Amino acid sequence: MNYFKEKNIFSGLIALLLLWACQPEANNDLSPIIDQIKSEFAPDKRVALFNLAYEGDTLKGETNLPNALETLESKLDSMGLEYINEVKLLPDADLEGKTHGVVTISVANIRSAPKHSAELATQATMGTPLGVLKKAGSWYLVQTPDKYISWVDAAGIALMDEKEFQAWEDAEKVIFTGLLGYVYEDKSEQMMVSDLTAGNVLEVKANAQNHYEVQLPDGRSGYINKQSAAPFHSWLGTRELSDENLINTAKNMMGVPYLWGGTSIKGVDCSGFTKTIYYLNGQVIPRDASQQVHEGELVDTDKNWDNLRVGDLLFFGRKATDDRPERIVHVGMWIGDNSFIHSRGRVRISSFDPSSPNYDEYELGRYLRTKRIRQVPSENIISVDKVIN
Repeated sequence: MNYFKEKNIFSGLIALLLLWACQPEANNDLSPIIDQIKSEFAPDKRVALFNLAYEGDTLKGETNLPNALETLESKLDSMGLEYINEVKLLPDADLEGKTHGVVTISVANIRSAPKHSAELATQATMGTPLGVLKKAGSWYLVQTPDKYISWVDAAGIALMDEKEFQAWEDAEKVIFTGLLGYVYEDKSEQMMVSDLTAGNVLEVKANAQNHYEVQLPDGRSGYINKQSAAPFHSWLGTRELSDENLINTAKNMMGVPYLWGGTSIKGVDCSGFTKTIYYLNGQVIPRDASQQVHEGELVDTDKNWDNLRVGDLLFFGRKATDDRPERIVHVGMWIGDNSFIHSRGRVRISSFDPSSPNYDEYELGRYLRTKRIRQVPSENIISVDKVIN
């Protein structure tokens, strides 16, 4: 072969190798970049979606975080990477603007997957507004006011567009203040339209002597007795995180059975119980114990019960070791007199006083620390009036 021809072929091969070597590493694997942005914008998958992958020359997946997606796109553009963007930004366009939902039943079960057999992740009570992200069969992926993302059966919510949701927001409302009750077909209170649980919110259509005529978010209507309801904004005005209010609300739920994922009077898990106590006193706090523990001020780690005040949250679990991290598995609320109230098996009162009949050696043994969230500002703790107008 001609020397010059061989040289040209060799030079061409070198040029191709250099060109290949200079391509961004992301051509082969973008996962480190995706993971970095996910850790920055969506470190907790319970409250944010950023499920992306790079396959071949295509960016795929879905997210409800436009800022995170824009950051990733800017990063890839700065690398000079050419790619096909097939990422679905939620809420899904297929919803055709119906991106709001309002719970229409006393307690909606919100599950970890779109099927009734899936784990119960959390609950939402009647009148709770939800952000709707997408649909799968007869299920909707929704985000609750505490940002939790899970699936709810279509039968449990009313879908609304922006105008419909604003109309519901602007409507006069009442809140059910009893523990358990009913909406009735008429004032005779004979036939039931729906059951009710504490904290349910309904629209007022008329105000009679002994009843409110109400409308549920899905359009059903009926009557509730005034003795078990109050105008929503009047009720809000009475909500203060006083010792008496917190203790009374908690003790009114004594004996309610433990339910994994429960956040209502029908059944509560440990963090669902503390969440419900605060909700019925006007505050929305994070859903899980492992989230609640990051709020507020540290009060105690040394079992100095004199430092604790009513409403403080006590956290229990496994201490960190050299080879494994701390694990928060339980939470309760301090009620004074060396005692706290919590949901374990059922809502109960436990004591750290060895002479008390409620002495709880088991919880004492796994106690980790106490946090004070009452009247401690946080972007993750919001007033109920910021959720329901």
